[in-house]
Amino acid sequence: MTWNSKRVWPMFVSSALLLASCGSKDEEAQQQGPPPAVPVAVYKVQSEDVVSTDTYPGTVVPLNEVQLLAEVTGFLTNIYVQDGQRVTKGQKLYTIDRTRYAAAANEAQAQLDVAKTNYDRAVQDAQRYERLDKLDAVAKQQVDIAQASRANAASQVEAARANLRSVNLDLNHATITAPLTGTIGISQVKLGALVTQGQTLINTVSAEDPIAVDVNIGEADITRFLELQRNTNARQDSLFTLQLPGNQEYAMPGKIVTVDRAVDPQTGTLRVRVQFPNPKKLLKAGMNVSVRVRNQDNGNQLVIPTKALVEQLGEFYVYVVGDSNKVAQQKVATGAKIQGKTVVRGGLKQGQTIVSDGVQNLRQGAVVQVGDPSQPAAAQGQGQPAASGK
Repeated sequence: MTWNSKRVWPMFVSSALLLASCGSKDEEAQQQGPPPAVPVAVYKVQSEDVVSTDTYPGTVVPLNEVQLLAEVTGFLTNIYVQDGQRVTKGQKLYTIDRTRYAAAANEAQAQLDVAKTNYDRAVQDAQRYERLDKLDAVAKQQVDIAQASRANAASQVEAARANLRSVNLDLNHATITAPLTGTIGISQVKLGALVTQGQTLINTVSAEDPIAVDVNIGEADITRFLELQRNTNARQDSLFTLQLPGNQEYAMPGKIVTVDRAVDPQTGTLRVRVQFPNPKKLLKAGMNVSVRVRNQDNGNQLVIPTKALVEQLGEFYVYVVGDSNKVAQQKVATGAKIQGKTVVRGGLKQGQTIVSDGVQNLRQGAVVQVGDPSQPAAAQGQGQPAASGK
């Protein structure tokens, strides 16, 4: 076998160059040393008194509201109240032309009087024939006819009375009174307008104090709200509070009065009605508000800065600073977020030190240096020993 010197020589040269290159990189890495400490800010886990709420959009609704529909047909002849006025139950509000209903009532009364007269005569005739029947002085058939006439006359009296009650009811319905104590809205018809029985909406009266707010909750919250409904101290504990439009705080707390009977299959939500006092009439029907409900994250709770959290696949982690300023990733269970801080329900203990700023530059086992995380490591003294994470 013979060697080709022209081919072997380049192979030796190439191998020598490769070995030289690797040796150069190893020497360079040894000269550089370990990676520099990552500048971070830290936070010592501690507990605080917190007040945490869940917020639900709500709509103000009256607890009691009645629409005033015309119960008779006719022209509106009188309006006794102003729009938006407070009214009391039984107060006269509107009058529909009473002329024909009064005439009908008079006619019905006359018919009743005639029926009573006919009845009195029938009673006298029946009594006369009954006396003659005892003397066997009249045919039995005449007695039967007289008694039947008396019964018929009695029926005529009852029919006349029923007719009179009916026309008097129409006469009374021509005057519309307040069905409850509350506030009347803006009239839907003008004076002199023709209104139709059972069709024309004249106005609406609603009670304003107390008033309610309707909210829709998800199925997961149903059990919690049922428990809150059974809580007799809900109002005293201020479990339900309101925020009005313009971020205005409503001073008076509320309580649950009704939980709807069924979940809406279209939205998967359940309607809950919360009652609030409304002495100053600040809450108006139809107003959009925010209902805040206290949740479990209240009282003395462990809290950490929200920016210390790292989310991975729907779970949250923090970097805990350990010995030699090395960090370890720790999974935590989080609760409510309050003014830049988050309640920690599990995974941390009071007194532990975590990275609160600069987590985006960290990895498991990294060494940290407490400082300004917005500045590069070299600017804070590269190669200097890392500060304590306390």
